[in-house]
Amino acid sequence: MNADKKRIAELETKVAQLEAIIMQLFEKIEILTHSKNSRNSSVPPSKDENRPMKNQSLRTKSDKKGGGQNGHEGTTLKMIENPDKTILHEPNFCKNCGTDLELEPSEFVSRRQIIDIPPIKPECTEHQVFKKVCRCGFCNVADFPAEVNSNISYGVNIQATIAYLHTRQYLPFERMSEFFQDFCNLPISQGTICNLLEKFAQKAQPAYDLIANKIENEKVVGSDETGIKINGQKGWFWTWQNKVMTYIAFSKNRGFASIEANFIKGFQKAVLVHDCWSSHFKTNCKTHQLCTAHLLRELIFFEERYQSKWATDFKILIYKALEIKKNLTPQEYEKPTIKRTEILLELNVLLQTPVPKEQKDLCAFHKRMTKYEDYIFTFLFYQYVPPDNNGSERAIRNVKVKQKISGQFKTERGAQIYAIIRSVTDTCIKNEQNILSAFKTIAKLQAE
Repeated sequence: MNADKKRIAELETKVAQLEAIIMQLFEKIEILTHSKNSRNSSVPPSKDENRPMKNQSLRTKSDKKGGGQNGHEGTTLKMIENPDKTILHEPNFCKNCGTDLELEPSEFVSRRQIIDIPPIKPECTEHQVFKKVCRCGFCNVADFPAEVNSNISYGVNIQATIAYLHTRQYLPFERMSEFFQDFCNLPISQGTICNLLEKFAQKAQPAYDLIANKIENEKVVGSDETGIKINGQKGWFWTWQNKVMTYIAFSKNRGFASIEANFIKGFQKAVLVHDCWSSHFKTNCKTHQLCTAHLLRELIFFEERYQSKWATDFKILIYKALEIKKNLTPQEYEKPTIKRTEILLELNVLLQTPVPKEQKDLCAFHKRMTKYEDYIFTFLFYQYVPPDNNGSERAIRNVKVKQKISGQFKTERGAQIYAIIRSVTDTCIKNEQNILSAFKTIAKLQAE
């Protein structure tokens, strides 16, 4: 009996061990099956499988409390010194005895204000042309203003508002039409909205071309691309941008032909910041900067999948370089520094360290970093070069937002129109210009 009990105990222990092993295997299967997510790769959050509720990013936790920080200058709704309308409230009778106070003098006590917008009513302006006959007999007929070029048309404010709702608020045509009907009591069909956007894009073309010319001669340019649907077919939006301007273009492919079609000369004076997409390396530029945010996400993935010390060391090296960037003075960019030299030496040693051959994706990353070693820490040599391509991702992200709200583009021309107007929109935002005011200026121009 004792032998049987001992045997049963051993089997129970063995079963518990096997169950633990099975659970570990299930966890590994889960990791291998759903290994990439938005935190460790370029996979968007919407594609994460079993994603946690809490948003994850490369940002580390801060010791600061939530909300406004000490010393932060807050803002509040302030009273207006010269209100458009003033309503006086005087007591008509005594609340104590009921005596009529209409003839008694009043004394100001306090004031309160309400800010509101009046009902919007479309305003129709008629232009009438007259003629006069000179003493010489010549009949002189007055000209209509340049913007009055048809029997009836929509004015500057409506054109600018439609462009704004299309590229800043991302409204689809149906909701735009509904907005004008409900808010302005003005029926505008979806077809009319489409035609007005076409004309507005033609007027905005010179500004669009000017942005491209300026981008071409900048010292630093970030670039990125994203896929979209054009009536069910695959297309691409590209962006080239920096801190003060954004140029967005539509293309039917993701290759170098798209770059060449927009910037045939490349960016001869610029450091080109990108995510290591092969087409960018064919671009004529001063040098390159790989997006360290992309590299960090990949390294986190290798850490999680392989528990790779090599990936951890590489990640620590990038963070160390980012910290050095924060503390470099303008003068130190122009001369050799010990810290920068140490970073480059550590990188060289790291890239000479082999990684396990069976970890194929890590090997591919190692090979890619070895090939583009000179472009990993370019930002340590140029004060104006950012270490990541986040600016380009922000510039191109609006395309995805537009697609999520409005759905796919129906035509290639529709995508081109959006690219033209959105380039102007984002450039206005970066220069802290009022978008509607800029659009009104464009709307006054003549379409080419």
